[in-house]
Amino acid sequence: MNNRRDFLRKGLLGIAATAVGSSLVKAEDFSSAKAGKIRVSPNDIILFQGDSITDAGRNRNNGNANEGNAFGNGYAMLAASTLLNKHAAKNLKIYNRGISGNRVPDLIGRWDQDAIALKPTILSIMIGVNDYWRTKDSGASNTPEQYKAQYKQLLDKTMKELPGVKLIICEPFAVNNVKHVNDSWFPDFTKYQQACREVAQEYKAVFLPFQQVFDKGLKANNGAYWTTDGVHTTMAGANLMAEAWLGLLK
Repeated sequence: MNNRRDFLRKGLLGIAATAVGSSLVKAEDFSSAKAGKIRVSPNDIILFQGDSITDAGRNRNNGNANEGNAFGNGYAMLAASTLLNKHAAKNLKIYNRGISGNRVPDLIGRWDQDAIALKPTILSIMIGVNDYWRTKDSGASNTPEQYKAQYKQLLDKTMKELPGVKLIICEPFAVNNVKHVNDSWFPDFTKYQQACREVAQEYKAVFLPFQQVFDKGLKANNGAYWTTDGVHTTMAGANLMAEAWLGLLK
Protein backbone atom coordinates (compact mmCIF):
# COMPACT_ATOMS: atom_id res chain seq x y z
CA MET A 1 0.00 0.00 0.00
CA ASN A 2 2.80 2.42 0.90
CA ASN A 3 4.51 1.67 -2.40
CA ARG A 4 1.28 2.42 -4.25
CA ARG A 5 0.86 5.69 -2.36
CA ASP A 6 4.45 6.67 -3.14
CA PHE A 7 3.89 5.84 -6.78
CA LEU A 8 0.71 7.93 -6.97
CA ARG A 9 2.30 10.82 -5.12
CA LYS A 10 5.34 10.87 -7.39
CA GLY A 11 3.13 10.56 -10.45
CA LEU A 12 0.96 13.50 -9.44
CA LEU A 13 4.01 15.61 -8.63
CA GLY A 14 5.43 14.80 -12.01
CA ILE A 15 2.23 15.83 -13.76
CA ALA A 16 2.15 19.11 -11.82
CA ALA A 17 5.77 19.84 -12.65
CA THR A 18 5.13 19.15 -16.32
CA ALA A 19 2.11 21.47 -16.35
CA VAL A 20 4.05 24.31 -14.78
CA GLY A 21 7.10 23.74 -16.92
CA SER A 22 5.05 23.70 -20.13
CA SER A 23 3.18 26.93 -19.37
CA LEU A 24 3.01 29.22 -22.39
CA VAL A 25 3.41 32.38 -20.34
CA LYS A 26 6.06 33.22 -17.77
CA ALA A 27 6.61 36.63 -16.23
CA GLU A 28 10.23 36.68 -17.31
CA ASP A 29 9.06 36.57 -20.93
CA PHE A 30 7.93 40.17 -20.66
CA SER A 31 10.25 43.13 -20.24
CA SER A 32 7.70 44.92 -18.04
CA ALA A 33 7.90 42.14 -15.49
CA LYS A 34 11.67 42.43 -15.28
CA ALA A 35 11.31 45.97 -13.97
CA GLY A 36 10.09 44.62 -10.65
CA LYS A 37 7.49 42.35 -9.14
CA ILE A 38 4.94 43.09 -6.45
CA ARG A 39 5.42 41.29 -3.16
CA VAL A 40 2.32 39.77 -1.58
CA SER A 41 2.31 40.71 2.10
CA PRO A 42 0.22 39.55 5.06
CA ASN A 43 -3.26 41.15 5.19
CA ASP A 44 -3.02 42.52 1.65
CA ILE A 45 -6.29 43.65 0.08
CA ILE A 46 -6.23 42.91 -3.64
CA LEU A 47 -8.75 44.43 -6.03
CA PHE A 48 -9.43 43.50 -9.65
CA GLN A 49 -11.10 46.32 -11.60
CA GLY A 50 -12.18 46.63 -15.20
CA ASP A 51 -14.84 45.71 -17.74
CA SER A 52 -16.48 42.46 -18.85
CA ILE A 53 -13.19 40.59 -19.15
CA THR A 54 -12.69 41.07 -15.42
CA ASP A 55 -16.41 40.86 -14.57
CA ALA A 56 -16.71 37.48 -16.32
CA GLY A 57 -20.30 36.94 -15.16
CA ARG A 58 -19.67 37.50 -11.44
CA ASN A 59 -22.58 37.76 -9.02
CA ARG A 60 -22.67 41.51 -8.42
CA ASN A 61 -25.01 41.05 -5.46
CA ASN A 62 -22.18 39.34 -3.62
CA GLY A 63 -19.66 41.99 -2.64
CA ASN A 64 -17.71 39.80 -0.26
CA ALA A 65 -14.04 39.01 -0.51
CA ASN A 66 -12.76 35.55 -1.37
CA GLU A 67 -16.12 34.05 -2.43
CA GLY A 68 -16.37 32.09 -5.65
CA ASN A 69 -19.54 33.48 -7.19
CA ALA A 70 -18.33 37.02 -6.53
CA PHE A 71 -15.56 36.43 -9.09
CA GLY A 72 -17.23 35.01 -12.19
CA ASN A 73 -15.39 32.53 -14.40
CA GLY A 74 -12.52 34.57 -15.83
CA TYR A 75 -8.89 35.32 -15.13
CA ALA A 76 -9.64 37.17 -11.87
CA MET A 77 -11.24 34.07 -10.35
CA LEU A 78 -8.37 31.83 -11.46
CA ALA A 79 -5.73 34.25 -10.19
CA ALA A 80 -7.53 34.88 -6.90
CA SER A 81 -8.06 31.21 -6.12
CA THR A 82 -4.39 30.50 -6.79
CA LEU A 83 -3.30 33.36 -4.54
CA LEU A 84 -5.56 32.23 -1.70
CA ASN A 85 -4.09 28.74 -1.94
CA LYS A 86 -0.46 29.78 -2.32
CA HIS A 87 -0.59 32.43 0.42
CA ALA A 88 -3.03 30.72 2.77
CA ALA A 89 -1.23 31.99 5.88
CA LYS A 90 -1.30 35.65 4.81
CA ASN A 91 -4.99 36.40 5.43
CA LEU A 92 -5.56 37.99 2.02
CA LYS A 93 -8.79 39.67 1.02
CA ILE A 94 -9.44 39.66 -2.72
CA TYR A 95 -12.27 41.43 -4.53
CA ASN A 96 -13.54 41.59 -8.11
CA ARG A 97 -15.36 44.79 -9.10
CA GLY A 98 -15.22 44.54 -12.89
CA ILE A 99 -18.44 45.58 -14.67
CA SER A 100 -19.30 44.59 -18.23
CA GLY A 101 -19.27 47.40 -20.76
CA ASN A 102 -17.29 49.81 -18.61
CA ARG A 103 -14.98 52.48 -19.96
CA VAL A 104 -12.68 54.71 -17.93
CA PRO A 105 -15.44 57.32 -17.34
CA ASP A 106 -17.57 54.55 -15.82
CA LEU A 107 -14.77 53.65 -13.44
CA ILE A 108 -14.43 57.28 -12.45
CA GLY A 109 -18.15 57.42 -11.66
CA ARG A 110 -18.07 54.46 -9.27
CA TRP A 111 -14.51 54.69 -7.98
CA ASP A 112 -15.26 55.92 -4.45
CA GLN A 113 -17.53 52.97 -3.72
CA ASP A 114 -15.90 50.25 -5.79
CA ALA A 115 -12.24 51.04 -5.19
CA ILE A 116 -11.35 53.68 -2.61
CA ALA A 117 -13.77 52.36 0.02
CA LEU A 118 -12.22 48.88 -0.18
CA LYS A 119 -8.77 50.33 0.62
CA PRO A 120 -6.82 47.97 -1.63
CA THR A 121 -3.09 47.59 -1.12
CA ILE A 122 -2.73 45.99 -4.57
CA LEU A 123 -4.94 47.37 -7.34
CA SER A 124 -5.16 45.75 -10.77
CA ILE A 125 -6.93 47.70 -13.52
CA MET A 126 -7.79 46.40 -16.96
CA ILE A 127 -9.74 48.94 -18.97
CA GLY A 128 -9.65 50.31 -22.50
CA VAL A 129 -11.13 47.93 -25.03
CA ASN A 130 -14.61 49.49 -24.70
CA ASP A 131 -13.12 52.98 -24.80
CA TYR A 132 -12.11 52.09 -28.35
CA TRP A 133 -14.86 49.58 -29.28
CA ARG A 134 -17.73 51.98 -28.58
CA THR A 135 -16.25 54.40 -31.13
CA LYS A 136 -16.81 51.67 -33.73
CA ASP A 137 -20.15 50.14 -32.81
CA SER A 138 -21.93 52.99 -31.02
CA GLY A 139 -20.50 56.13 -32.54
CA ALA A 140 -18.94 57.25 -29.26
CA SER A 141 -16.40 60.06 -29.39
CA ASN A 142 -13.31 59.21 -27.39
CA THR A 143 -9.79 59.63 -28.74
CA PRO A 144 -6.68 57.90 -27.39
CA GLU A 145 -5.67 61.27 -25.95
CA GLN A 146 -8.98 61.55 -24.10
CA TYR A 147 -8.67 57.97 -22.88
CA LYS A 148 -5.24 58.75 -21.49
CA ALA A 149 -6.39 61.96 -19.80
CA GLN A 150 -9.35 60.17 -18.21
CA TYR A 151 -7.10 57.33 -17.03
CA LYS A 152 -4.74 59.85 -15.44
CA GLN A 153 -7.68 61.52 -13.71
CA LEU A 154 -8.64 58.15 -12.26
CA LEU A 155 -5.12 57.42 -11.06
CA ASP A 156 -4.58 60.90 -9.65
CA LYS A 157 -7.59 60.36 -7.39
CA THR A 158 -6.39 56.87 -6.54
CA MET A 159 -2.90 57.96 -5.52
CA LYS A 160 -4.29 60.85 -3.47
CA GLU A 161 -6.67 58.60 -1.53
CA LEU A 162 -4.46 55.48 -1.45
CA PRO A 163 -0.88 56.79 -1.57
CA GLY A 164 0.70 53.43 -0.73
CA VAL A 165 -1.25 51.30 -3.20
CA LYS A 166 0.69 49.08 -5.59
CA LEU A 167 -0.64 49.40 -9.14
CA ILE A 168 -0.91 46.82 -11.89
CA ILE A 169 -1.99 48.33 -15.22
CA CYS A 170 -3.19 45.69 -17.68
CA GLU A 171 -3.07 46.37 -21.39
CA PRO A 172 -6.34 46.02 -23.32
CA PHE A 173 -5.95 43.41 -26.05
CA ALA A 174 -7.66 42.25 -29.23
CA VAL A 175 -7.13 39.02 -31.13
CA ASN A 176 -7.54 39.70 -34.83
CA ASN A 177 -9.78 37.70 -37.17
CA VAL A 178 -12.04 36.36 -34.42
CA LYS A 179 -15.67 37.49 -34.81
CA HIS A 180 -15.85 41.17 -33.78
CA VAL A 181 -12.15 41.93 -34.26
CA ASN A 182 -10.82 42.41 -37.78
CA ASP A 183 -8.30 44.48 -39.69
CA SER A 184 -10.41 47.62 -39.26
CA TRP A 185 -9.39 47.72 -35.58
CA PHE A 186 -5.79 48.39 -36.51
CA PRO A 187 -3.78 50.53 -36.19
CA ASP A 188 -6.31 52.71 -34.30
CA PHE A 189 -6.69 50.32 -31.38
CA THR A 190 -2.93 50.17 -30.88
CA LYS A 191 -2.99 53.91 -30.06
CA TYR A 192 -5.14 53.16 -27.01
CA GLN A 193 -2.74 50.40 -26.03
CA GLN A 194 0.16 52.82 -26.31
CA ALA A 195 -1.72 55.34 -24.17
CA CYS A 196 -2.23 52.65 -21.55
CA ARG A 197 1.46 51.82 -21.58
CA GLU A 198 2.36 55.49 -21.18
CA VAL A 199 0.01 55.81 -18.21
CA ALA A 200 1.66 52.83 -16.53
CA GLN A 201 5.09 54.37 -17.06
CA GLU A 202 4.06 57.77 -15.76
CA TYR A 203 2.55 56.33 -12.58
CA LYS A 204 5.35 53.79 -12.08
CA ALA A 205 2.89 50.92 -12.20
CA VAL A 206 3.70 47.34 -13.12
CA PHE A 207 2.51 46.96 -16.71
CA LEU A 208 1.11 43.69 -18.03
CA PRO A 209 1.30 43.53 -21.86
CA PHE A 210 -1.67 41.28 -22.53
CA GLN A 211 -1.43 41.80 -26.28
CA GLN A 212 1.99 40.19 -26.19
CA VAL A 213 0.60 37.39 -24.03
CA PHE A 214 -2.08 36.54 -26.60
CA ASP A 215 0.26 37.02 -29.55
CA LYS A 216 2.48 34.38 -28.00
CA GLY A 217 -0.55 32.15 -27.45
CA LEU A 218 -1.30 32.30 -31.17
CA LYS A 219 1.89 30.37 -31.82
CA ALA A 220 0.30 27.40 -30.06
CA ASN A 221 -3.28 27.66 -31.35
CA ASN A 222 -5.58 30.00 -33.25
CA GLY A 223 -7.42 33.02 -31.92
CA ALA A 224 -10.73 31.21 -31.47
CA TYR A 225 -9.00 28.84 -29.06
CA TRP A 226 -8.16 31.74 -26.74
CA THR A 227 -11.13 34.10 -27.25
CA THR A 228 -14.79 33.75 -28.13
CA ASP A 229 -15.01 36.98 -30.13
CA GLY A 230 -11.52 38.48 -30.23
CA VAL A 231 -11.91 40.12 -26.83
CA HIS A 232 -13.66 37.84 -24.33
CA THR A 233 -11.77 34.75 -23.27
CA THR A 234 -12.39 31.05 -23.49
CA MET A 235 -11.35 28.83 -20.58
CA ALA A 236 -7.89 28.57 -22.11
CA GLY A 237 -7.66 32.33 -22.58
CA ALA A 238 -8.72 33.02 -19.00
CA ASN A 239 -5.99 30.71 -17.76
CA LEU A 240 -3.47 32.34 -20.09
CA MET A 241 -4.31 35.71 -18.56
CA ALA A 242 -4.26 34.43 -14.99
CA GLU A 243 -0.81 32.89 -15.39
CA ALA A 244 0.58 36.11 -16.82
CA TRP A 245 -1.00 38.15 -14.02
CA LEU A 246 0.28 35.85 -11.28
CA GLY A 247 3.74 36.04 -12.78
CA LEU A 248 3.91 39.71 -11.73
CA LEU A 249 3.75 38.82 -8.03
CA LYS A 250 6.21 37.32 -5.62
